[in-house]
Amino acid sequence: MATNITNTNSIDPCDVGTPDDWISRHPEMVHLSKKYPFNAESPLSLLIDQGFITPNPLYYVRNHGPVPKLHWDTHRLIVDGYDDLFLLILKPLNLSMNNIEKFPYKKFSVTLVCAGNRKKELNMIKQSKESNWDSAAVKWCLNDINDIILAYKMNCERLPPNHSYPLRVIIPGYIGGRIVKWLSRITISNKESNSYYHYHDNRVLPSEYNVDQANKKNIWYNPNYIINYLNINSVITSSAYNEYILLLNFFNNNNNQMYNLKGYAYTDSGNKITHVEISLDDGKTWILAKLNQPELDHPVVLKRGINPIPRYWCWSFWSLTIPLYSFIRCEEISVRAWDATQNTQPRNPTWNVLGMMNNSHFRVKINTIVQGSEFHLIFEHPIQPGNLSGECNDVNTSITTSCSVLEISDS
Repeated sequence: MATNITNTNSIDPCDVGTPDDWISRHPEMVHLSKKYPFNAESPLSLLIDQGFITPNPLYYVRNHGPVPKLHWDTHRLIVDGYDDLFLLILKPLNLSMNNIEKFPYKKFSVTLVCAGNRKKELNMIKQSKESNWDSAAVKWCLNDINDIILAYKMNCERLPPNHSYPLRVIIPGYIGGRIVKWLSRITISNKESNSYYHYHDNRVLPSEYNVDQANKKNIWYNPNYIINYLNINSVITSSAYNEYILLLNFFNNNNNQMYNLKGYAYTDSGNKITHVEISLDDGKTWILAKLNQPELDHPVVLKRGINPIPRYWCWSFWSLTIPLYSFIRCEEISVRAWDATQNTQPRNPTWNVLGMMNNSHFRVKINTIVQGSEFHLIFEHPIQPGNLSGECNDVNTSITTSCSVLEISDS
């Protein structure tokens, strides 16, 4: 059952003296950098405890600058640009938030993911470059089946400041870097964006390139390396980081003692996760986990009246109950997911200069430790999101996945 989460309406100590010292934060959010601006995520165990829908205060935050102080009554959306079909300059459309709210609307659930999800694992191989945001292709946005929307509500509330109050773009199945926040203008163009960050970010370059080599060979402008879609990924949430098992438990009616492994998975382009597998022997053999897909039965999805649904935009949960003695001589737990296109995760991570799109098998190591006269098995995740004491730490992107119900303009 999900924990009752409410916002504290208090200023985070790390925001004091910054332009964001007016924004309330949830105290459980873990800082990913001691530097301004605010970037944070909830502890993995707390995130997964919320279930299918992540409460707004626990939604991961990725900002590259101050949160603007925007107001519903004065904010405008300008739509302008070039009509390639009729070769005309479009007459600008100037909309207030009240105009947008009066359009027909719909609700649906969607999982959002940062392209730097699990970036810290790549930084453990070699340090990567920081990231920013970008634009999206019109041809994808104009296809109705892709559910491109302008969102002004999140989980039945107006968007929080961190999450783009009063208006943002949502592109399901795309990386977070393409999902523009604090939207004030949409410009339609027959040319690709010339923004610096469009070319120098949200790309996966070949692993042989560092920043200097990429700049020297101008490889940033090669369209083969651009990122739009998410890739398939999965995570182990239980066993939790630093969770331990007393070895004495193995010898007390161990035939009856069971352990429940849990986690989540997601994939790209609206494809469906079909199965998830667990290995306890370094990938030599795999065990099929039980799959739970709340999206299929969620009231918001059912209300749309489309069966089967054409696109799957949300994460799935998996679980596997095994005998406790399965951990004897087990050094590592691995997970991999598969989707309807028979796509799965690679065994090992591949470093790239931006630290993007790491989706290798998620592994939890099992170590034996001695505490006094007792022996324990302790579980170690590949990364930890900051220092869970709540201090402002200089660490890297770890797990950045959340799901919400969005209320959007259907115009």
